[in-house]
Amino acid sequence: MASARLPGGHVTTDRRLTWLLGSSALSNLGDGIGKVAFPLLGASLTRDPLLIAGLSATAFLPWLLFALISGALVDRVDRRKAMLLANTSRAIIVGALAVLVLLDATSIWLLYAMALLIGTVETIADSAAQALIPAVVDKAGLESANSKLQSAEIVGQTFLGGPLGGVTFAVFAALPFLLNSAGFAIAAILLLAIRGNYRPKTTGPAPKLRVQLAEGVSWVRKRPLMVQLVAFAAALALTSELAQALLVLYALEDLGLTSAAFGVFALVGGAGGLIGAAVAPRLTKLLSRRTVLTAAVAGCAVAFGVMGVVYEPVAGALLFGVFAASVVTVNVIIGALRHALIPEHLFGRVLGVWRTAVWGAIPLGALLGGILAAWLSTRAVFLISGALQLGLAGTLWVVLARHENSIETLGEEPALSGPSPSSSPGSGESAPAPGESAPAGA
Repeated sequence: MASARLPGGHVTTDRRLTWLLGSSALSNLGDGIGKVAFPLLGASLTRDPLLIAGLSATAFLPWLLFALISGALVDRVDRRKAMLLANTSRAIIVGALAVLVLLDATSIWLLYAMALLIGTVETIADSAAQALIPAVVDKAGLESANSKLQSAEIVGQTFLGGPLGGVTFAVFAALPFLLNSAGFAIAAILLLAIRGNYRPKTTGPAPKLRVQLAEGVSWVRKRPLMVQLVAFAAALALTSELAQALLVLYALEDLGLTSAAFGVFALVGGAGGLIGAAVAPRLTKLLSRRTVLTAAVAGCAVAFGVMGVVYEPVAGALLFGVFAASVVTVNVIIGALRHALIPEHLFGRVLGVWRTAVWGAIPLGALLGGILAAWLSTRAVFLISGALQLGLAGTLWVVLARHENSIETLGEEPALSGPSPSSSPGSGESAPAPGESAPAGA
C-alpha cells in the first residue's frame, strides 16, 4: 500500500513509492536533458525537417518493435531489478555518446543509432516502472499516484531537464549528455533502497513467451473499453506528434529562438504540465472523467492550432504550456484507468500491447509531420495537428458515453467482471488484481 492509517487519523506514506518517485524523477531528468540536447545536436548537423522528424521517430521506434516483448519480460522478472539494469545501461550508453561528442565524432546517423539503442532500453525501464505502481499503492490512491508520477516526469523532463539541456548545450555540446548519464546512474542507485521481491507471483514453471504475449493481446481484445482507450490514445499520440516532432524547428526558425532560449521554451511547457498533473485529480472530483478528458483533448487541439498562427515567442511558449497541461491531464486520468482495469499479473503484457499501438504511433506521426513540413511548412503542420485533435475530442465524447459507469468508478465493465481469460498453468492467474491488498513481491 502507498499509505497506512495510524490511530488518530494520521497517514504515513509508503517509502517504496517515495523511492520509486525519486528514481523516476532522476531518470526523467536524464530523459529531459536528452530530449532537448538530441534535437539541438541534430539541428547543428542538419536543418532538413525530414531528418529532424526522423530522429524523433527513431527514438520511439523501439516501442513499435519491442513493447510487446518488453511487457512480457516485465511479467517474468523482478520489476525493480529490471528498472535498475535498464537505468544502468542507459547511463553507459549516453556516457559513451558524450565521449563521442567531445571527440567531435558525431553524425546524424550516429544520433539515429544512439536514439534507437536508448529507446530500446527505455521500453524495459518505463514498462517496469508502470508495473510497479500497483504494488505500492491501493486502488483509492491510483489517481494520486499517477499524478505524482506525472509530476516527477514533468519536473524531471521539462521543468528542469529541458532548460538544463538547452543551457548546457550552449556551454559545450557534450555537457548535457554527461549530465544525462549521471541522472540515469543516480536513478539506478535509488532503486537499491526499495526492498522486497517484485517478480509477479506464479504457481509453476513460466509459460512460453509466445503464450504470455497471446494472453496480453487476448485480454485487451475481449474488453471493448480497453480497445477503445488504446485506439484513442494512439490517435492522440499520432496527431500530436505531427507537430511535436518539429518543435525544435518551430522554436529556432519560426520563433527565432536561440538554443538556450529553446530550453526556456521547454520550461514553460514543463510548468504547464506540472499544473496539469496537480489539477487533474481535483478536476475529476468536480466533474466527470468523460468531461475532463474531452476538454483536455480540446485544449491540446486549440493550443497547437493557435501556435500555427502566432509569431511572438512568449505567446508561442504560453500556448505550448497549455498543450502540456492538457496532455498531462489526459495522461493522469488514462493512467489511473489503466491501473484500475488491468490485473496486476498481466500488467506488463497489456502495457506492451498498449505501447505498441500508442507509442508505436509516435514515429509514424513524426515522419508524417516531417513530410508535411517539407511539402507545406512547420506552421501548417501545427494547424493540421490542432484540427485533427479537435475532431478526436468530439469522437471521444461520443465513445465514452457507452462506458461512463466504468470510467467514473475506476472499475471493470460489468459484463467482464467474471474470471479472466483462461491461461496456461503458471501464468499467475491467482495473483491479486490492482486495488486488492498484496504484500511486497506479489
